[in-house]
Amino acid sequence: MRDRRGWALAVPTPRRRPDLPTPSLLVPFEDALAGAGDLMRALAGRDRVRLAVTGLSRAGKTVFLTSLVANLLAAGQGARTLPALEAAAGGRLRRVRLVPAETQATPRFDATGHLLALAADPPRWPARTDDLSTLELALELEPRTMLGQARAAFAGPRRVTLELLDYPGEWLLDLPMLGQSWPDWSRATLARLRRGKRAEAAAGFLGFVDALPAKAPAEEAIARQGFALYREALLTCRDRLGFRFLQPGRVLNPGPRGDAPLLWFFPLPHPEGGPLADLMARRHAAYLEDARAGFFDPFFRRFHRQAVLVDALGALHAGEEAFDDTAEALAAVSGSLRGGLGLLDLLTGQGVRRVGFAATKADHVPARARESLVGLLGDLVGRDPAGPLDAATSVHAIAAIRCTEDAVATLEGRPFAAVRGVLLDGGRSATVYAGEVPPRRPAPDFWEHAFFEMPVFQPPRLVGDGAAGIPHLGLDALLAALIGDLL
Repeated sequence: MRDRRGWALAVPTPRRRPDLPTPSLLVPFEDALAGAGDLMRALAGRDRVRLAVTGLSRAGKTVFLTSLVANLLAAGQGARTLPALEAAAGGRLRRVRLVPAETQATPRFDATGHLLALAADPPRWPARTDDLSTLELALELEPRTMLGQARAAFAGPRRVTLELLDYPGEWLLDLPMLGQSWPDWSRATLARLRRGKRAEAAAGFLGFVDALPAKAPAEEAIARQGFALYREALLTCRDRLGFRFLQPGRVLNPGPRGDAPLLWFFPLPHPEGGPLADLMARRHAAYLEDARAGFFDPFFRRFHRQAVLVDALGALHAGEEAFDDTAEALAAVSGSLRGGLGLLDLLTGQGVRRVGFAATKADHVPARARESLVGLLGDLVGRDPAGPLDAATSVHAIAAIRCTEDAVATLEGRPFAAVRGVLLDGGRSATVYAGEVPPRRPAPDFWEHAFFEMPVFQPPRLVGDGAAGIPHLGLDALLAALIGDLL
């Protein structure tokens, strides 16, 4: 991980404190049952792999999943949409189908609706995620061993079920909170808000909490006013400044349950003692308990592979503070994503085995700049050597849906590598030069120049029912790195 100067930081898993919500005592037994089920399915040729698609907000998770589903379905019909994944599978992929929904309580990822948006005239980008959703794909493969062939004669072809998870990116930043007490979170959050451009965006909120007495009363009017000002500050930081390290996530995106009293807390300069501080501490604890019981334990603990999507270009173009904010957010998230395997994970077969970090929107820069984009993301997430129990990690540059082609732009009489695409606003074709992409964190003089605001391109229109797949960049290599060993 990196600090604000770009130096490597160690991000240890936070030590659990007695005043924090604790996992259920049943979790180890649930892990053991889940591991036993996975083993039995594997022996029967019915493997199941759970892939979590995570990332900072507006990194393109919904677009990524839509393209993944369409291109896997097309590959299952013989289309060469994912050549790197096909090579990893040894050419043995024979069929891919959606697993019909049964009685799940979790909403289903609307792949069909997102594909219809791409097939519209003009095509539209799939709507952003506002809730947790899942989807399953069944991949049928030819057996690769004599034992597998014998098993297939009785039980049919080998099948790998790929279970996918999609959820609002804002919720990802709740994970680091699980390792922080109320006083620690309050002090750390206020320290971030008082830095640089955040302080201007949060001026109203900071003025409000700084004027509160140390023993402020727990009056509803004070609590609601403070929360409203805090939410307004977070929204401004996200929407106007491009910051991502904003907590709690459900303040920005509460999901279908909407507002609830456990959301109505905010950091205080005096977080210990006093009626208002006690009320904020109780709501903070209730929020963490709800996040653990409703999201972290039942979902994240059950996933085997992680795709972490990052809009590194967007952070670069938003300026130095937004870029450093992205690096800080990645460091905090990485410390909570179970980056390695513990003894219990090895015994139960649970835990993340592979993690793929992907810089999205790689089609916004020409081919020659994409290697630098990989280097930039690698510099953001760190390249420390993996330990014997750590998950295998890889870094990629991808465009889940490619909407540009390489071109040449002429600036002041000089040719520059650029990209050309159809602008979403107005529908006209344009050649765009996004500037140079540094292969690592930029030097201080980089930020002295005006920052570029990348336009939004129109997605390519989906042809027919999508059986030919969706054009992309690097999606196949990322999937091969994440699940290729299972195929």
